[in-house]
Amino acid sequence: MSGFDVNVEAVAALAGILEDKGLGEIEYQDGESFIRLSKAGPAAVAVATAAPAPVPTAPAAAPAAPQPEAKPEPLSAGAVMSPMVGTAYLQSGPGEPHFVKPGDRVKAGDVLLIIEAMKVMNQITATQSGVVQEINVENAQPVEFGELLMVVE
Repeated sequence: MSGFDVNVEAVAALAGILEDKGLGEIEYQDGESFIRLSKAGPAAVAVATAAPAPVPTAPAAAPAAPQPEAKPEPLSAGAVMSPMVGTAYLQSGPGEPHFVKPGDRVKAGDVLLIIEAMKVMNQITATQSGVVQEINVENAQPVEFGELLMVVE
């Protein structure tokens, strides 16, 4: 081969996790090897840093009906979107108070929640001062890239 060996079992295991957990994307890195699987509709796609490897995929089905969660109205300037795929945590630990609740006043830079991605805790902070209008996720809920987390206006 061309110096890049694809571990088919690893790709299959990641694809299984992607399906079992209902994720839209999953990444794995081991040394210089990097694998990202993304789910675009009914088919899974693999992206590798070296030569691409063929990945068996299911035939593309007809486009599914729009998801009921799709928000047709434009998002407000205070919309806080998920910058990554991961698990959202509204509190720093079990039994701890939530970072914010609806009605709380926050300043730019205040921690709103944490998203765990690949065992790394990422603080999501307010980009503007305002009042928390709504929180659209539950504690320990999986979130997707671009998902509306909360609104601060």
